Amino acid sequence: MPHRTRAEERIDEIDISPTKLLADIDQLRTELQATTAKADEYLAGLQRERAEFSNYRRRTSEEREAMLGLAGEDLIRKVLAIADDFDLAIDNRPPDLAGSSWVEGVTAIDRKLRALLDSEGVRPVEAEPGKPFDPREHEAIVNVPGTGRAEGEIVDVIRRGYKLRDRVLRPALVAVAAAPDPDPDPAARPN
Repeated sequence: MPHRTRAEERIDEIDISPTKLLADIDQLRTELQATTAKADEYLAGLQRERAEFSNYRRRTSEEREAMLGLAGEDLIRKVLAIADDFDLAIDNRPPDLAGSSWVEGVTAIDRKLRALLDSEGVRPVEAEPGKPFDPREHEAIVNVPGTGRAEGEIVDVIRRGYKLRDRVLRPALVAVAAAPDPDPDPAARPN
């Protein structure tokens, strides 16, 4: 018997019958389907994880901004108390100090404080005598009868209100005109 090579021996070992090949193809198709299903499962899991992580990042970013906003609002509220003190000091300065450099210095500090608030998006709420009362921006603390103004008009501003961007940070405290008394002289009424 002539000496056979390993390749020749291997050829004899390989079963190339159509039934064997079809069985091998079916087995490979089954393995491919299982592997494809597993890959799809992993892909879906990865996509879910990415979406959850993206939502987590967005949520934490929003929470961080909200916390910074709250801290900023708290600081702004404290600064507004100082701005109120400047308003009182300037409104109640003695007439004999009107031209003094000290008063000018206080006024300059007040302007810088207003510019700082403005740079942070803080604006005064519009509340002047004669404007209509708006409960979203004003807080009426007194009704004043006999002003000659229409009911609900602002008569006086007690304390300025402020908005932070488009949201009311602190409403303006105002005095509002009351409805005129329909019968101002009770003695003129018949008994």
